[in-house]
Amino acid sequence: MSKAVSLAPQIDANGLRQALRIAGGCTIGFTVSKLMNWPNGIFFTIYPMLLLGMVPTLNRSVIRQFFASAAFSAFMVLIIQGLFSHLPVVMTLCSFSAFCFLFHKMSDGSAFLFGALGVVSLSIQLHFSSYVDQNSSIYPIILSNGLAIFMTVIIAALMHGVFPDVAARTARAMPTKAKESIRHEVLLCSTVATLSFVVFQLLDLQDSISAQAASVLILFSLCWKAAGVAGWQRAIGTLIGCNAALLSQLFLYNHSDFLLFPVFILWILSFIFSRFHILGGGAPGIGFGVLTTFGILFGQSLGPGQDLIYSALYRFTSVSVAIVLSLCAVYIIHHLLNRFAVTRHHTYE
Repeated sequence: MSKAVSLAPQIDANGLRQALRIAGGCTIGFTVSKLMNWPNGIFFTIYPMLLLGMVPTLNRSVIRQFFASAAFSAFMVLIIQGLFSHLPVVMTLCSFSAFCFLFHKMSDGSAFLFGALGVVSLSIQLHFSSYVDQNSSIYPIILSNGLAIFMTVIIAALMHGVFPDVAARTARAMPTKAKESIRHEVLLCSTVATLSFVVFQLLDLQDSISAQAASVLILFSLCWKAAGVAGWQRAIGTLIGCNAALLSQLFLYNHSDFLLFPVFILWILSFIFSRFHILGGGAPGIGFGVLTTFGILFGQSLGPGQDLIYSALYRFTSVSVAIVLSLCAVYIIHHLLNRFAVTRHHTYE
């Protein structure tokens, strides 16, 4: 009598090395930022996850796009917040224009990494710099972001040198899209990203960077049908990531000031969930949502005298609300754009 045996998906040799690169990269970034007591530790923890998790290879094109995204986002923050912070309408229009440029690069596939990293970097920096008062400056935020970008490239090169692939990877082919679909995706995503920025400023949600980032990350799918799946996966990933952070806090107890403990826990968690991310095809899904969730919590909320309990509970609640509202906005704008032939998406039925 034959038995049907269901085998769990196995990670290959290249995937194992990529998981080791992600875990090692974000842990090194987190450790250095804490040792040096640098502000905005979220940049140093999240950027290695993004670069090593979204792109399995490292070459000159990837490095150029990574540096270009940092330069573009820094320039736009200086323009938007430095010159037009007292003119909300002009600031909003400039933000929308910047998002249009970045999402166009993502939609047509000419520089997807540049667009994706630029969207995340610009959103986070705009969020932080919006709450700068007369006694502070936006320059520390921009310098922290630039330093994190530079360090991330060095860390990524080090990780690829220590854990190189054992076999050549096949390049991903970007699908060809009609101009109408590109217009649809650019206007849809740029509008939702701008609305997210405006709402978070109007409601004075200074401590909700996680929710604001989640409302932008679900736009990486670029269309309504995929955004629904992405939003659901993001919510599940956030729930798992917050629970993983709470479990970490139980192990840490009140010893978070001893850096070796959070470093070890971060490496274990990032390695475990990097495996799920890679088994899911390497696209931003549940595994990637888990990674970025506790990466943000560790980078931004964990330090001497701090714990993750309140941050984790608040993060899941705020992220869930942000995802639901963002998906509602995506649905409405998607149907409005499909009413016109020049902005009709190829998935229109």
